[in-house]
Amino acid sequence: MAADIWAVADLLRGDYKRHEYGAVILPFTLMRRLDAVMADTRQAVRDKDASLTMTNKQRLLEIAAGRPFYNVSKQDFTTIASDATNQSVVAKNLRDYVRGFSQNVQDVLDAFNLDNQIARLAGSRLLFQVVGRFAAMDLGGLSSHDMGYVFEHLIRKFAEDSNETAGEHFTPREVIKLMVNLLVALDADVVAGPGQVINILDPACGTGGMLTEAADHIRALNPEAQVYLFGQELNPESWAICQSEMLLRGQRGDVKLGNSFSEDRFPGRRFDYMLANPPFGVEWKKVKDDVEQEAELGFAGRFGAGLPRINDGSFLFLEHMISKMEKVEDKGARLAIVFNGSPLFTGAAESGESRIRQWILERDWLEGIVALPDQLFYNTGISTYFWILSNRKPAKLAGKVILLDARDQWEKMPKSLGDKRKQISDPQIEHVTKLYVRALEVAADPAHPDHGKVKIFGTRDFGYHRITVERPLKQRFEVTEDTLLALAEAKALAKWDGREKLAEALHDAIGSVWWTKSEATAGLIAAAMAGGASLPGTAAHLKAFWGVVAVSDPEGEVQRDKDGSPLSDPDLRDFENVPLDEDIETYFAREVIPHVPDAWIDHDKTKVGYEIPFTRHFYVYTPPRPLAEIDAELRDLETQIQKLLGEVTA
Repeated sequence: MAADIWAVADLLRGDYKRHEYGAVILPFTLMRRLDAVMADTRQAVRDKDASLTMTNKQRLLEIAAGRPFYNVSKQDFTTIASDATNQSVVAKNLRDYVRGFSQNVQDVLDAFNLDNQIARLAGSRLLFQVVGRFAAMDLGGLSSHDMGYVFEHLIRKFAEDSNETAGEHFTPREVIKLMVNLLVALDADVVAGPGQVINILDPACGTGGMLTEAADHIRALNPEAQVYLFGQELNPESWAICQSEMLLRGQRGDVKLGNSFSEDRFPGRRFDYMLANPPFGVEWKKVKDDVEQEAELGFAGRFGAGLPRINDGSFLFLEHMISKMEKVEDKGARLAIVFNGSPLFTGAAESGESRIRQWILERDWLEGIVALPDQLFYNTGISTYFWILSNRKPAKLAGKVILLDARDQWEKMPKSLGDKRKQISDPQIEHVTKLYVRALEVAADPAHPDHGKVKIFGTRDFGYHRITVERPLKQRFEVTEDTLLALAEAKALAKWDGREKLAEALHDAIGSVWWTKSEATAGLIAAAMAGGASLPGTAAHLKAFWGVVAVSDPEGEVQRDKDGSPLSDPDLRDFENVPLDEDIETYFAREVIPHVPDAWIDHDKTKVGYEIPFTRHFYVYTPPRPLAEIDAELRDLETQIQKLLGEVTA
């Protein structure tokens, strides 16, 4: 069906550029879908509209339509193009049809700038043909699920032709299914309980696939549950498709248009479940002022924990979602979000990213992280991860974090779609879900076949002290040609009048080397006086002079400050990450002192950091192949090459 719809592009070719096809095809597909769905109550709505004299007819017309939208126009897709000879009549009929929609549908169509497209198609004498082509399509027989696939395929084609990234607008359905399973798995008994009213939010909802999949999953667990879906989306076309899907499903809730960072469209609202697949590595420079202004409010705003670097707003989405978790004293909340590898470890100790990780882990909100196969998404082949958070973790998981390696749970797709070459099958989704639910049991049982795929850590296991290891500055002192050149070029000595005279005086001392500063002081003063010069008089100039004649040397003298303490050598400075719960001095004595006995810790520079080195915890050493095996393979290849060359020359 998606291919048939996209074939309309053949009509547009020449009058439209490739990247413009979607601006016509998407809104017409949506209108035709709505037209087909309304067919059974179309006349009833027209009759009800004709019988009502009041101004506010909306609710009565919705009742007549049997759905939260309607169209009171006398037109439909079979009558709009009744006059094939007059494009203006077709345009008039189509505009009349659009104006006949309820306001919620008109708002959706406005997001596509539909009126401009009608005028352009009519001017190109294409409007009749386009309307006729769509009128011949049967979009009423498709389920909401299948229609969602149709829109996703169309958006992918549109994005490819526009050099955009389709993955910014929707997520592969099997990825959503696994994500929803993991989000709800530990809550199955709660969801299945009586009288459940469940609010779900996706702050980067795209075309709404995650929201609808979550709703379907919850209703499968509890058909009586009242599910309300809420979303926010930045892209107008994606928002329009999502909103239309909500209307077609008769779904309760609300989907807003706008940037979740700068314009929270659900202020003060809290939700039971949240899930999102925000774009990876997207900078937030455009909303920098708004975000920083809210961050200054501390935890009275959404970004009190810290701000990530400007070129990746992933953590801003997570902070936004955490701020909307239902309070634990009420029902609490669970959320799942898709990240690339960057949020696991990017950012040094006490950076914005590290502070956000620390904030999450110290409050025991992180329940688990699941590593996914690469090449799962349409617009990127990189590795991705589910982060699952909750402010009401089961008691057995209190203070613990699940790490689950599901990177081998995939099968090859029959045909690649963009960068997507792998998919997760239903049995694999079920397998990963079971591993997550039974994570403690699997991790504790060395005999379990998936024991190596699940690891349990304490929340403090990801914290560390970043210590600064200093070593003494050891120097010798010398006068060489390079020394005199550096003296002449030293910026700190540019305003000292005696520089040139001192350089001339030290010329006769070229080749001199001193191993202590006291010896160097005596020798340099003597050399300077012999040439009628002197060493610099001010502290700043003298420091610059010593910087010219001093050379780092492991055999040199240890340099000290005025109190006699050794000076540190910045070139030898090093850093160590000490596990948070390990004594720093014990670690230092064991790991550092045996290698550099003269080292010490600058405690004033010690920082606390948090990172989650997922890959390191699941690394399995693979020994290199034996040299004899490699040699044998090379000899075999040489034999094959010689044989092929012999066939060529024969």
